[in-house]
Parts: sequence; C-alpha cells; structure tokens
Amino acid sequence: MVKTLYLIRHGATEGSDIKRYKGSIDVPLSENGQRQVEQLAECLNVSSYKSYMNNNGQFNAIYCSPLSRALKSAEIIAKKFGLTPIVVPDLRERNFGIWEGMSFDEIKERYPKEFEAWAGNPLKYSPIGGESTIEVRDRVIAALNKILDESTHTAIVAHGGVNRIILCHIMGIPLENIFRIEQDFASVNIIEFHDKYPVVKLINGGIELK
Repeated sequence: MVKTLYLIRHGATEGSDIKRYKGSIDVPLSENGQRQVEQLAECLNVSSYKSYMNNNGQFNAIYCSPLSRALKSAEIIAKKFGLTPIVVPDLRERNFGIWEGMSFDEIKERYPKEFEAWAGNPLKYSPIGGESTIEVRDRVIAALNKILDESTHTAIVAHGGVNRIILCHIMGIPLENIFRIEQDFASVNIIEFHDKYPVVKLINGGIELK
C-alpha cells in the first residue's frame, strides 16, 4: 500500500517581517498568514495536488503542532476536508532557549561566536538553554512514525525546523545540513511511502503551484 504524507508549514505570523527565532513562543498567524493558508487549502482541495491523495481526493487525518500558528493553519485546511486536526505535542517547534523572541541580528550582535557555531553545525551546537537537534529529532521522528502507522493519506502542519528534520530523516541527509532545505510560510512537501521506501515528490511547494 502506498501512503502519502503532505508536510506543511504554517502561514506567516505576526511580526514575521523580521526574522526571529520564535521557537516555542506561541505567536499567532498574521492576517496575511491566514490568507496564505486559505489559498493553500483551496489548492489542496481543487488542484492537481489531489492526484497524490487517495481515490476520493481526501485526507484520512490531519495532524498538527499545538502552537496556535500551526493549529490555526491546520484548522483552516481541515475545514476544507471535513476533518478536525489532531494535536500532537511532539510536533512543536524547537525551544531556542535564551534566543527565543530575538531577531537574527540581535543574536549575532550579542552572541556572535555562539551564533556562528550554531549556523555552521546545528547538530554539534545548540541554542543556549534550548533543545539540541538530536532531542528535537528524537521526539519529532517518534511522532512521525506513530502518525504513519495510524493513517495512509495524511497531512502534518508544523514548523520550519520540524519539517526540515523530517525531510532530512526521510532523504537520509545529515542533520548538519538542515539549513540547506528551505521551508517558506504555507509551503507544502509531498512524500509517498512505498512500503518502507519513501519517495519525495515535492519540496517547499508554494500556493502558486495549481
């Protein structure tokens, strides 16, 4: 049996015009972010994206992070398919410790050596007081495996960091290279699982892909 996973990032958040590590802070969707997800939901519901779903063009289930930016995004998408999102706490974004809420420029200014080390090897180095990449990987992949056991045509609505870790795991990419994968707001990744063998059909797809 072929299983299909739609891995989706939430829409833009309030204040997302400045790049910040929001991490586990519960920042809501912005009005623009809500529009982005509404457009994506429409694309998923009526476009050629449906060719990757089951014969009825339907998800069996939609799972999401408990953080409101992901939950609200999942609710918008789920409504199009007559579903209710299933919240999975382990799909939450990484805790960035003392960097949470800080902009990239602020971190570079206050913690230049630490930020350079983190950007150069996010597997070896972690944000001060935050979760390590291994810790995030362990909880996220355990959650992913459980979801794949439960559903055959699934959507997961999560975060940039979470999605990158899942994609690295599926494609066998070393976690040192997670920042080489882009995950835009309201982007979608599509993965098919042929028994235990995953095939990535789309990465960082945008709402303009109809």
